[in-house]
Amino acid sequence: MEKKTPLYEAHLEAKGKIVPFAGYLLPVQYEGVIAEHMAVRENCGLFDVSHMGEVICEGEDALANLNNLLTNEFKDLCDGQARYSPMCTEEGGVVDDLIVYKIHPCRYLIVVNAANREKDFAWMQSHAFGRVSFEDISERVAQIALQGPKAGNVLRKLVKAEDLPKKYYTAKFDCRIQGISCVISKTGYTGEDGYEFYLDAKDAKRLWKLLLEAGREEGIIPCGLGARDTLRLEAAMPLYGHEMDEEITPFEAGLGTFVKMQKADFIGKRALEEKKDHARRRVGLKVIGKGIVRENMELYVEEHKVGITTSGTHCPYLGYPVAMALVSEEYQRPGTQLEAVVRGRRVQTEVVKLPFYRRSEN
Repeated sequence: MEKKTPLYEAHLEAKGKIVPFAGYLLPVQYEGVIAEHMAVRENCGLFDVSHMGEVICEGEDALANLNNLLTNEFKDLCDGQARYSPMCTEEGGVVDDLIVYKIHPCRYLIVVNAANREKDFAWMQSHAFGRVSFEDISERVAQIALQGPKAGNVLRKLVKAEDLPKKYYTAKFDCRIQGISCVISKTGYTGEDGYEFYLDAKDAKRLWKLLLEAGREEGIIPCGLGARDTLRLEAAMPLYGHEMDEEITPFEAGLGTFVKMQKADFIGKRALEEKKDHARRRVGLKVIGKGIVRENMELYVEEHKVGITTSGTHCPYLGYPVAMALVSEEYQRPGTQLEAVVRGRRVQTEVVKLPFYRRSEN
């Protein structure tokens, strides 16, 4: 049976179309995916992401455990900073991708994908060593995301500017919004400016309403899973189960910058060293033929299969369809023409540089 987030009743009140997702009942859309997508690109939108998982890693050996579990380096992470990282299997595939927040030297907040929450927590516990504890706090925590170019304008009506995180991938702990205690972070999954709020589940509905009221002049609207997916794809953000999984390495997924091979060791390092010459890589595709290319569609050059798509859709802001794909090395150069097989017919695509959309360029 699917769970309900603390904001389930608020979604019903706003006439959200509810669907099962990652074990939860969540809104896929309210006004419509295109309207919600464009609101985030041009104004701001509000997302319920309470289905995401949160784990506290604590103890004298917390840092050592994180550096063993994860491919990125955390020794130089400062209090209040966040860092993204894949978490690999011994074979070099990806267990999950996640974000780590440093609260203080012996305490970290780890945010994991909803569908992987139980698997991730079990993996962390099974590889724990020394003085460390992992605690899954997901059931007690709600998470709300405010995204879009006007997000800062909305939030400054409720919080002093000096109390907000200023830099990308930082957070402020022990914040209060009209008496509601929360963590405010600045990471985002839409390609836009924005903030995330971690708070006690019982306070979620009140904060949700406060943000909607504060953002009325800025054109804020609630947004669902549909817009979240089109926004992340337009910004070329990878999604677990699509651009990466236990059969796809971080290097193949285009996440090599988050793999620090100079570290003494981490789970999967040996396998990744043996697989240095990866034959395939994640690329972006612009659809130049007629049709929409979605996931798991084969890619060809003449009669040679050269790859497979991992995600794809029509992008409302860009105005044309795009896809991401895993493609053989010799076909990864921008400008390369590939044909996707869509329902038995071939649709022309062209390899383009990622991301498809970058806020600073628009």
